[in-house]
Amino acid sequence: MPLSARKLPLLLLVIGAAAAFAAGRTFGAAPPAALFNDAHFHLTNYVQKGPDAQTLMHLVGGKVGRIAMFGIPLQQEWSHEVSGDTAPTYYLQSDAPLYYYSYTDAHIALAYRSLSKGDQARVDPMITGFNPADMYAADHIRRVLADFPDVFSGIGEFSIHKEFVSGKIAGGTPSLRNPALDRILDLAAEAGLVVLIHNDLDVPFADSDGPPAYLRDVEAVFKRHPRATIIWAHMGLGRVVRPLEEQAALVSHLLDDPQLAHVNFDISWNEVAKYLYRGVDTPRTIARVSTIINRHPDRFLFGTDEVAPESAKEYFRVFEQYAPLWAALTPEAREKVLKGNYARLFDAARVRVRAWERSHVAAAQ
Repeated sequence: MPLSARKLPLLLLVIGAAAAFAAGRTFGAAPPAALFNDAHFHLTNYVQKGPDAQTLMHLVGGKVGRIAMFGIPLQQEWSHEVSGDTAPTYYLQSDAPLYYYSYTDAHIALAYRSLSKGDQARVDPMITGFNPADMYAADHIRRVLADFPDVFSGIGEFSIHKEFVSGKIAGGTPSLRNPALDRILDLAAEAGLVVLIHNDLDVPFADSDGPPAYLRDVEAVFKRHPRATIIWAHMGLGRVVRPLEEQAALVSHLLDDPQLAHVNFDISWNEVAKYLYRGVDTPRTIARVSTIINRHPDRFLFGTDEVAPESAKEYFRVFEQYAPLWAALTPEAREKVLKGNYARLFDAARVRVRAWERSHVAAAQ
């Protein structure tokens, strides 16, 4: 059957993009002096403030190749009854609730479009302004892709179980057992969107003798969605969700499971970096972590998890905190964790999402 005139351009686009990817051509090659690609960066904070995109690119200069850029999906409410004239800027500064702030996606899209073409090639915007407990969340993602085509490469960082955050969210707490999450991951797999998800491995201040509270459920979610490209933020750790005694064995178990081959781990956040370099057992901790990464160099990505940084010093601090780990990795593993894995996952996402947009957005119009 002959191709319709409408479908032919789409086919040519997919073939051309796929050929470029297969040939190893990246869509935003890192500057030669780049130290890393940043798989986890928040342009705005919990009151939706932060640097503009041009300021960000000037701040990172040529030291950073590419950046997965997104906002904060939650807005901290300023309740005068709670804090008076003191305006909170962080979720730990007020007992007032958090609420989902969907405009963050439009803000990120406009910030991206304000950049030069060269800088756009270095940025991968992410959709994050949705409530993962809402069955309509997948519809929000579709709507953003339709309204801002040729912009987004993934979804996240969005949170399900997060210490001190989940319980503050107005309108209900997200859950790994909510079918709304399955709808989100189904769409991500269909459209080719990278998924950056935050879900703590355990509850805060957990009894170290008990099993991790969320491990079984998070494994089940990941296994239900084998076609999705998933990055598990912080390896399930947090500010007070500390590594377990058997953390190395647990992570190795996940990495060795063939049903979880589509799941990657990001190494990000200064609150997680502290577990590596603080304490009397630092050399052994670094050895255990580096051994795992050297065995599975294709499964880890570095991200700063900086939130609306005001200076280069602030932006680069997490990369510098991990210096002992970088030194303990093999050259191949270090290159993949800092640059290669990001390029591989996000280049593939750009090809798939652009093709999905041209097919589905055009069909809906």
